[in-house]
Order: sequence, then structure tokens, then C-alpha cells
Amino acid sequence: MFAMTQEDLSGVPEDVAAVRASIEAEIAGSTLLAVYAETVAQAPDVVAQEWLDGGEWRSLTYAEVYQRVRDAALGLVATGLQPGEFAAVWSRNRSQATIADYAVMHARGIPVFIYPTVSPEQGADIISHCEATVVFVEREFLPVLRSVRHLLPKLRALVVLDDGPSGETDAEEGTLGWAELLERGRAEAEADPGAFERTWRQVTPDDLVTLIYTSGTTGSPKGVMITHRGIRYSQRATERVIPHDQLVSEDGTATLVSYLPMAHVTGRHVDHWGPMASPTTLAYCPDNLRLFEIAAQVHPTALIGIPRVWEKLHAALRGALPDVTPAAVSALPDAVKQAVLTRIGLDRCRIATSGAAPIDPEIVGFFRALGLPLTEGWGMSELSNAATLSAPGDARGGAVGTAFPGMEVRIAEDGEVLVRGPLVMAGYYKDPELTMATIDAAGWLATGDIGEMDADGFLKIVDRKKELIITSGGKNISPAQVEYELQRHPLIGQACAVGDRRNYVTALLVLDPDTAQAWARAQGIAFESLADLAADPAVLAEVERGVAEANSHLARPEQVRRWRLLPAEWTAQSGELTPSMKRRRRVIVDRYAREIESLYY
Repeated sequence: MFAMTQEDLSGVPEDVAAVRASIEAEIAGSTLLAVYAETVAQAPDVVAQEWLDGGEWRSLTYAEVYQRVRDAALGLVATGLQPGEFAAVWSRNRSQATIADYAVMHARGIPVFIYPTVSPEQGADIISHCEATVVFVEREFLPVLRSVRHLLPKLRALVVLDDGPSGETDAEEGTLGWAELLERGRAEAEADPGAFERTWRQVTPDDLVTLIYTSGTTGSPKGVMITHRGIRYSQRATERVIPHDQLVSEDGTATLVSYLPMAHVTGRHVDHWGPMASPTTLAYCPDNLRLFEIAAQVHPTALIGIPRVWEKLHAALRGALPDVTPAAVSALPDAVKQAVLTRIGLDRCRIATSGAAPIDPEIVGFFRALGLPLTEGWGMSELSNAATLSAPGDARGGAVGTAFPGMEVRIAEDGEVLVRGPLVMAGYYKDPELTMATIDAAGWLATGDIGEMDADGFLKIVDRKKELIITSGGKNISPAQVEYELQRHPLIGQACAVGDRRNYVTALLVLDPDTAQAWARAQGIAFESLADLAADPAVLAEVERGVAEANSHLARPEQVRRWRLLPAEWTAQSGELTPSMKRRRRVIVDRYAREIESLYY
């Protein structure tokens, strides 16, 4: 793990150093496994997990989950998992995947999650890179995994998390069913009742809790090493910004909808590591398109989402309210606002957060006026999740908050955001050179983000450093700012600004499927597909108005001179977006090179 020396710490401001020392004293010797044991002892009967099964809700308490974690962990040890080995999990969000995550840690292994949307080759690359010896796999992805198993010589065992249509298991050598793994563990526990605790107690704060493979907007995914110490610090620092009692219901328990992918650091931090430290009911939503359907049934006390989640919800509510400006919404009777929140399942939501990309301040204002305390944060895998956050009462429009307690954030001369402190990763797995290039000798992590900071320490993220457009005239332009203004129009779901080494800026645009179709029906436009709408004169005219409005908020060199409306939505499956829904700019520019060239001739 990267460690700062006393000499390195000499430049830390006294107030920051004092807070850091205070938090580090609180978590001294602590691991996620130790705090999880305490949580289970304090809340054994609290519902930990619930999910829909054939239309009926099933659930497990903390005590029931912990017993399965014990059985799975000892089953892994009996199967041959060695301390420090990696085990991959290729699954959607479900109870067994969470238990597998916990079990690997308790068996002294290191769990690594794989996005469900990756290609077989991408999944194989991750499994091969970390040399996973065990893979937990949902049956849906089993054929994909088997198709690349010949590329994985280190892989010894597969554990299938769910039964087949008729409950059959797999007889292939090296393949176990979930029930079989648990049965092996139960036998081990009966033979040696102290084996489980004796095993996990050997895990130390500096041991890895996971590798998070970055989603690769600017290159191949990299394995970010995160430790127990880093996550425990993050949890305690977060609580100083937003106290735990602000996140829970009257009975002291939080309720979350688990829909973010567990391969993403935020999903894992919130849905898996968070409930280890405090009693939380996790309601599984394997399909993120059903997020608010599930939310309306379980009424979460907190919700974290990328801007797209809030944009789509805002668009859906536009039709339910006569005026969605923050001022108009604020003036609505409390009963009306409460009814709207109840309809979408957010009437018990104590805090909501947006991160990963800029969000329209009007949308933030809308939800706050509605009574939902929406705030913003910023971070990355290399920072163990978030490094800045605003408490709801302190939030500022367009800013992603201030540095976490005990963390330092500053802006380099070229505008890059630099961060130092206990949340900085241990490094990139198997890549010491890249680690040294990313974290300097004094412990400052170069984030790759361009930012601005005001006098009160509030950070604003402008763009990715590697994605800045430099026109042929030498003008530096933030594509994110251009895209943000374009996407403020309801019909424009995605935008990609182009103009590097060109003499003006152009844009590729994609319709928002839901909003565009609703708009077209209201206009009496007949269509059968999104491609039909992308070619319709009335739609094109409305998009042109949206581009003109965006240009009115941009400096002349930033304005979009020409644009092209594409016929299909960008998705992670089609490759234009990462699994965490960020643009793969290189992929987009390469794939639509012909369309881009036509905008310059």
C-alpha cells in the first residue's frame, strides 16, 4: 500500500491533519469484517436483504445472511481458495452475489465484480489479469464464461449462483451449485465451530477489500486496489458530513434499492460495504429500468444515482405537473408534493445524491423544491469512492461539495484536480509504473479531472483532462460543458462534442427514447422506431431549437456550428457508453468517423 512518511505529511494543514488523525484513531485496527460482526450482533433480526420472487417478496435477516456467509466462506476454503487469491463475481444484483462478496473476504480472498454488460473477451481479460481461481456466475452468464474458459488457466472452480429452470445443477468438473457450496461449508463449521472466526480475524486493515476495474473511458480497464482501511476511513468521514441519523427511518434502519452495478465502486460502497457497518435493508433490483417500480414498493430512505437517473425521472414527472420550474414546484401545496414523492417511492427518502457527471442545476432545484434533498458528490475508483460531498443544507449549484474530512484537494497549475489523504488507492494492480505516474512522492493523486475551486473550498468539475478539445485556432474547449448545454433540451438524450484540431465545434446527438416518443405522440407524429423520429422534419426542427438554445449559453468558439442526429440510442451494450454510463469518446469518434467528416465538408 502507498504510505506517506512524516516528511510527506509536513505540508498538511494543521486542521486537516488533526481531523485525519481523529478519524484514523476511531478506525484503528478496524476492518469491514470486524465491524460487520458487530452489526450482526447488534441487529440480528433486522431484515438485511429482500427481493421479488414470482411477485412475492422474500427476505433474509442479518443473522440468516451471516450464517450463509459463514457457510460460503468455509465452503470456499474447503474448495481450495487460498489467502490472497482472487474470486470473481459475474452476476446481476442479487442476494447470492452479496453473500459471495462477503464470503470471499471472510475466507481471506479478494472479490472482484464484473459488469454484466461486458463482452466475453472483456470478462476474460479481468479474470485473467487478477488470476482469479474461483468465479461465481449467474446462470445467464454461464455460457459466456464457458466460451472463454480455455483462456483462463488459473481458474479452478465455478460456482453457479442460481438453479436452472427445473432446479438442475451442473455436473461439469470444477462446477458447483450454490447449495452445494453452502453444504460443504456447513459440514466444515460442524467439524470445527471456531474455523470461521479464526479465519476472518486474520484479515488486517491494510489487506485488499477488492479490485475495482475502471470502466475505461480513456483506455483499457485498470485494477484499482482498495483496502479495508480506506473504506473504513471513507465510512467514518462520510458520517461526519452526513450523520447516520439523517439517513435512516424512525426505527433507525436504512432502506436502499440495490440497482447500481457492483463492479462500480459506488454501488459496492453503498450496497455492500455500507450495510456491513450499519443496519440496512437492501432491496434488490436486478434491472435498473425497474428502479422506481421497486422504489415505489420499498420506499428507500436514501438513493444515489448518476445524472441520467434524475434526468429521466424529471422528464417523466414533467407530464404530471403543470410547471416544473423550481419556483412553481416550491409553491405547490405540501400535500401535492408529498403525493408526487409517494408515487415514485421517495416519500421516505432522507437524502439523494447525484454524481459521476454534471447535472443541470434546474433539475437539482426541481427535486429540492419537491422536498427531496438532492445533493452532489465527486470521486473515482482511485479515491475509494467519493472524495467531496455537500451536506444537503450546504449544497451549491454546479459544485460537487468540499473535501471529505481529513482529505486535501487542490488545483494544479494546468487545472487538474489533485487529491491527497487516506482515501487514495493502494495503487494499480500489477502496474507499479502507472501507480507512480498517478501518485507522486508526496502522496498527491492526479485525478485526470479539470476543476475549479472557490474561496470556500467548493469544487466544480469542468472536464476530463484528456478529453479537452483544442481547436485549430488554439482555443481550449470543455466538451462536457458543450454536451451539458445540449442535453438540457428534453429531446436530446446524449451528445458528443467534436472539434479537436478542427476550426469549429460540431456534435453528434442522440434522442432520449422515452421523451422523444412521448413528444412525438403529443405532436401527432407517426413513427415505428427511434430511427423514424431521428429523420422526422418536426423532430429535427425541435432539436435545432435545442442546439440554438444551447449555443446561446456558450462562448462563440464553443458554439456548435453543425450537428448530426443519429438513429440509435447509445448504450453500454452497443459500446458507446461504459458500463457505468459514461461516454466512450474514442469509440464514438471512431465509429461515427464518416458522419463527423461530413460535418466539416
